[in-house]
Amino acid sequence: MLTFPFKKAKAIFIPFIMAGYPSLEASYKAILALTEANADIIELGVPFSDPIADGPVNLHAAEVALKNGVNLDKVFALVSKVRAKNITIPIVLFTYYNPVLAYGEDNFIRQAKKHGIDGVLIVDLPPEEGKEFYSKLRKNALGFVLLVAPTTAKKRFALYKSLRPSFLYYISRLAVTGAQQSLSTTLRKELQELKRCFPKTNCVVGFGISTPLQAKEVAKYADGIVVGSKLVQTLAGEGEACFKQLALSFTASLN
Repeated sequence: MLTFPFKKAKAIFIPFIMAGYPSLEASYKAILALTEANADIIELGVPFSDPIADGPVNLHAAEVALKNGVNLDKVFALVSKVRAKNITIPIVLFTYYNPVLAYGEDNFIRQAKKHGIDGVLIVDLPPEEGKEFYSKLRKNALGFVLLVAPTTAKKRFALYKSLRPSFLYYISRLAVTGAQQSLSTTLRKELQELKRCFPKTNCVVGFGISTPLQAKEVAKYADGIVVGSKLVQTLAGEGEACFKQLALSFTASLN
């Protein structure tokens, strides 16, 4: 079961990579590098043909991964390969619901457990539509993460709480994923209000964090930082060594 690293006094680092981009072998080496860089949880993207929440970088990554023939079975095999190295870092699958539906919910849960997945974040499955599936995940000792946006109505929070997610992922801005030059000026206030509404649930922040300086700032009021597009871009464009160095710089910024 995915649990938040409660013993950490600082904000945790959650890097995102796309499985199969630029190749499955590169993804495998990237996970090893992130483990060595002391990441706390890894978000592993499942490529999908219509990723509505993703910006240009992750959209391109998904397209390349799909051309490489990456599907859920290959994602599961990738995680198994990682687990065979006795690497225990929590891995959360970042996916859209369509691949899960096509695979079959029950089969997906069985294979996720078998191959060492700790939790799931389904981008386009809100609590109202997914409560039965989320309950299945919990019954099978698989964690899940729920997205919260600045526009999420507070009247929905009771349902969020009843589902008992592993943690909440707050979308820092109303846009697709991708690096941004600056953070929202209202982000601190929004996070403080969210934590007031969810005093017993940890909240991480993602969408747009691209520099260690931004991560350090957000870490003052968030429980964790998610960094995606910048890492994805660096892995494909500059290689494993630069990717690992960037990950280390984010880890250092949160210490």
